[in-house]
This record gives sequence, structure tokens and C-alpha cells, in this order.
Amino acid sequence: MTATTDGSTGALPPRAASASDTDEPLPQAAGTVGTRDAAEHALRRATDFLLARQDTQGWWKGTLETNVTMDAEDLLLRQFLGIRDEKTTQAAALFIRGEQRDDGTWATFFGGPGELSTTIEAYVALRLAGDLPDAPHMAKASAWIREQGGIAASRVFTRIWLALFGWWRWEDLPEMPPELIYFPRWMPLNIYDFGCWARQTIVPLTIVCAQRPVRPAPFPLDELHTDPDHPVPAKPLARVASWDGVFQRLDKALHQFRKVAPRKLRKAAINSAARWIIERQENDGCWGGIQPPAVYSIIALHLLGYDLQHPVMREGLASLDRFAVWREDGARMIEACQSPVWDTCLATIALADAGVPADHPQLVKAADWMLGEQIVRPGDWSVRRPQLPPGGWAFEFHNDNYPDIDDTAEVVLALRRVRHPDAERMERAIGRGVRWNLGMQSKNGAWGAFDVDNTSRFPNRLPFCDFGEVIDPPSADVTGHVVEMLAVEGLAHDPRTRRGIAWLLAEQEPDGSWFGRWGVNYVYGTGSVVPALIAAGIPGTHPAIRRAVAWLESVQNDNGGWGEDLRSYHDAGEWSGRGRSTASQTAWALLALLAAGESESKAVERGVDFLARSQNEDGSWDEPHFTGTGFPWDFSINYHLYRQVFPLTALGRYVHGEPFAEAKGG
Repeated sequence: MTATTDGSTGALPPRAASASDTDEPLPQAAGTVGTRDAAEHALRRATDFLLARQDTQGWWKGTLETNVTMDAEDLLLRQFLGIRDEKTTQAAALFIRGEQRDDGTWATFFGGPGELSTTIEAYVALRLAGDLPDAPHMAKASAWIREQGGIAASRVFTRIWLALFGWWRWEDLPEMPPELIYFPRWMPLNIYDFGCWARQTIVPLTIVCAQRPVRPAPFPLDELHTDPDHPVPAKPLARVASWDGVFQRLDKALHQFRKVAPRKLRKAAINSAARWIIERQENDGCWGGIQPPAVYSIIALHLLGYDLQHPVMREGLASLDRFAVWREDGARMIEACQSPVWDTCLATIALADAGVPADHPQLVKAADWMLGEQIVRPGDWSVRRPQLPPGGWAFEFHNDNYPDIDDTAEVVLALRRVRHPDAERMERAIGRGVRWNLGMQSKNGAWGAFDVDNTSRFPNRLPFCDFGEVIDPPSADVTGHVVEMLAVEGLAHDPRTRRGIAWLLAEQEPDGSWFGRWGVNYVYGTGSVVPALIAAGIPGTHPAIRRAVAWLESVQNDNGGWGEDLRSYHDAGEWSGRGRSTASQTAWALLALLAAGESESKAVERGVDFLARSQNEDGSWDEPHFTGTGFPWDFSINYHLYRQVFPLTALGRYVHGEPFAEAKGG
């Protein structure tokens, strides 16, 4: 990803005449060659490109790009631990500088607006690298930060990082006591009320906030305050009858509790939290396969006396190094997470649907690797499903505590496309995965990503939790993938599947789309749900399907592609289905239209033509735009393999027809 050069946001206003243009002009249409011939040519090139990028062990993994807070916090961690070295610092700084926009800010996604906390953290990281406050790029950033309210207006997590070095006062941060670890499951705000990513982050942070450490600051940050002498503006309390008012007063009470908390209780709570953290360290040294919990767990354990050579700490730090992507120019980018299971199952589906034989050695090798990744021990999910046998798949290389419902559904769909020599092993694994997915159904009939009924309304209201979504409620995209998998497994008429279908039909937006929780956004949700409903036996003539088709046709861009900006999470009325055309989002729309029986429609022809024309000579597609979602709006992802697997899947289904067509409806 490169920074914009004109200081603009990189995205045009919705519904503008040129909103459907891509960043670069496309070649002329296929013309006399014909759309199908062009699709077949693109299909062959894309197939060869993807096959050539499989690892020798059988997996695929694309770079997972987020934003520069990962890189800034990595440097701050190393500064806090006293292990920051010049090579790493300068490599990180090179990447961070390259992501700065012309107005001095940093965004959280390509073409997005400047974001205050991200800009503050990037600025501090560059200060660590030796960039001086009066350098033009730094002065521009600090001026913008002050205009936005300074450090005082940043998110809690940014101010926690600054408090570690005395740049912010701990007493001016919301409280999150370690005694939270003792809350029983039935009690509001127990740790299992939080989504797994938030739970893994909050538990170590309760230790950090209880200890309130301060390392000597290497430099002052007065230039980032609107008033350095009084950096914390008075904030009036909301009315007591409001939820904000209730939780503001709860935070005040927790500050008072800190002063009177029994020492033995606090010490015991801290020790229990530390045991909880250590028990959840993965075999590769990480926590949950994602960077943020690992960073905070290392800080928490370090504060409790674990030296850097302790096996837990040594392996934890080594795991963080594996998140680093070194670029040819010497820059170092940190991935927030790695997605080999997700990438591999999607690549397998794409190649099989593109016509690669089911017994092709590379597909068999991919299946072998996925079979070896199945999780056969309980994790945190079993707190609410203690009798359910394990059998899911995670997103990452190592994350046995938190298998992913979405990944499990897609892995089963991928395995079903492979003719494996050990059919009995394959059936056992698929059976375990199907059983686990069925057991993870929430009471409303739908599925979340990691947990069952993770829908408490309280965690998101805590003043401490302003960093994005902290619960894991069921979503249309995950539910769609599970329903599709169950239909392929012959369970379309199972009462549990029918409940999922009923939930999906009820969740359709008035305009005919579905909300996309884990991909951007309504195009992703619709592209996930329509194929699932059709697979489960809902006819293409059903009103819900016709509304979805009409919506997709209405938001198709003039160049034949589809795109949607992340601003649709903030302003669906203006941005839903609107944005620059991308390969992945065009493919999602095509998957829905093809499933709905629209293979001969003008919309499909134009979409396929867009994919063929925008393909590079080597069979790849370029896609700087972020089409993946961590937290809607707050944390966005550019999965670098999305631009390959989804267009290949769509082209394959256009050329070869829908997979499992004979099994539709179970």
C-alpha cells in the first residue's frame, strides 16, 4: 500500500459521476473475443498464478495488512522492555513514513480519512526513530493532532501506551480491575461476556492497569497537547438515567475501589489473571494467533517478574517477530494476524471451482495440511458448551483456544471438493467439524465467529472499551457460510439449518442487501448469504433473492465492477454498495448473482468482463483497497490473497457452473 500523493482521502464522494472509476484506466473490453473466452483466458492465468504460490507444506498465506498502529506499538513495546534496536527501529520508521498522507495524518485504511489515535501513535514511533518535532512531516502531524483535540481526545488504548512512559497519567484513564477474573459466568461483565479478541486483551491489561508502571520518557510530547499545562479537559457526566451516565459513574466507583481493594484479594486476582494468560499461550508462543493480546500479555508478565529469558517470555517475543514482513526496500511491516487456514480453504475452493481436478496433487496436499490443523481439544468456547466435542479449525497457524466457526464451515466446503486417498480420515474430520459447528449455534438460530450467544450489551458501554467491537454476536456472513456448508452436507432440511435460514431471511436489509460483519460490507454480506440460501433450497424466484439481485444490479459501477467503501459502516445511506471497483468485491457480487441463476444477465457479463480486463498479465489482480474487516470501521484489513481467490472462484463458477449443483436443497 502506498500513501496518497495529493493529500486527498483517495475515495470520491458517493454517487458522484466518477465514483465507479478504478484507480487506473482499464484496457478496452474483450470485444470480439467474447466474455466467455475472456473469462476462460483469465481463469487459466489466475489458476496458474495461485497454484505457483502454494507453500511446500500445502498451505497458502497472503499478507494481512492493517495500519501503522501495529508497527508503532511494536516499537513502544521494545522501548518499554529495553530491547529496541536501531535496525528494527529504522525499518519500522521507513514503513510508517511511507504511509503518512500529504496532510500529515495516518489513516486506518487505504483512501480513508486521517485518524487521531493512529496519527498520535505513528508520530511517537517516529520520535523514537529520531525524527525531530520541527521536521516538516512531523510538524504537520502534530498541528493536525492539536486541531483534533490532542492526546486527550485519543482512544483509551493510545493513552495507555503513553501512560507507560509518563506521557499520560494513569489516574486519568478508565479502570479495569483484575478482580474481573473472578466474576462468574452469570454475572454481567464477566470475561466471557467479551469477544475472544477483547477477552485476551483485557485480562493482561487489568494487570498492567493495576500495576501502573512508568518507564522514563525519552522525550516530552508537549506538542501533542492543546494545553500542555492542563492536558485533561473537564468532562461533564452524562445524566444518571442514561447508560453512558451509569457506566461513567461505575468507572468512578472503580477508581475508588482501587484505593480500598484488599491487598490479598488484588494479589490473588493478579496471580489468577497471570495463570489464565499463561494457560492460553499457544505452542508457537503467541496468544490467540493475533498481535495485540501477545503484546499486552508480555508486558503484564514482565511486570510480574518474568524476565525476558523465561520460556514464556522468550517464546512470546519470538512469536511477535514472526508477524514481521520485511520488504525489498528495507521497510518492516507488522501483521496483526496471519491467516493460513482461511487462505488455504479459500484457495482450495477457488482452484476446485476453477476446474482443477479433485485429485490434483496440490489440492490433496492442501487437504492434508488442513486435516492436520483440526483442533481436537476444548478451548474457551467450551465454557458455554462444556458437553460439545471439539472439531473446529482456527484462522491462524496456532490458535487452539479459539477455533473459528466461519473457518470451520469453509474448511469443510473445501475438503468436500478434494478427492483424498484416505476417504475415511476425511469423513471423520468433516463429521467432527459439522458437529462442532452445529453445536455452536446461538439461541436465535444464527452463528457468531467464535462464541455462542456472545451478545451482552454491557461490554461495549464500558469507558475502557473504546477500541472497536468487543462482543461477537451472530452475523449474516458467518451464518450464511455455515448454512451453505450444512446444505452441502445434506442437512438443508435439518431444523437447525432451517432456523439459520429463517434468521437470515429476517435479517435482510430493506434494500435487499445483507450486512457484512467480517468483510466490506453489504456487498460481502450479500455475496455470502445468497449462495447459502440457494444451496439450502430457497428458489431463485424467492422475493428475498430477487430483492438481493435488484440491489446488486443497482449498485454496479459504470465499469462493470462492484466496490464498497468502509464508510458504509458509518453511513450506510450514502455508502452502501458504493466505492471504487475492486476485484474481490466484484467477485462477491458475481457469486451471489451466479447462485441466483443470473449467469446470462448483462450485470454478470459486465462483471466478468471487468475481472478479465483488470487482471494483470501474470494472472493476478491489484487491490490497494481494504475489503476485510476486523472491527467495523475501527479496524480494517487488506487480505492480499482476497484479490486472487475470490475472482478465481467467481470466474470458475461462471465458466463451469455452480459447485454441488446436484445437491442443492439437500
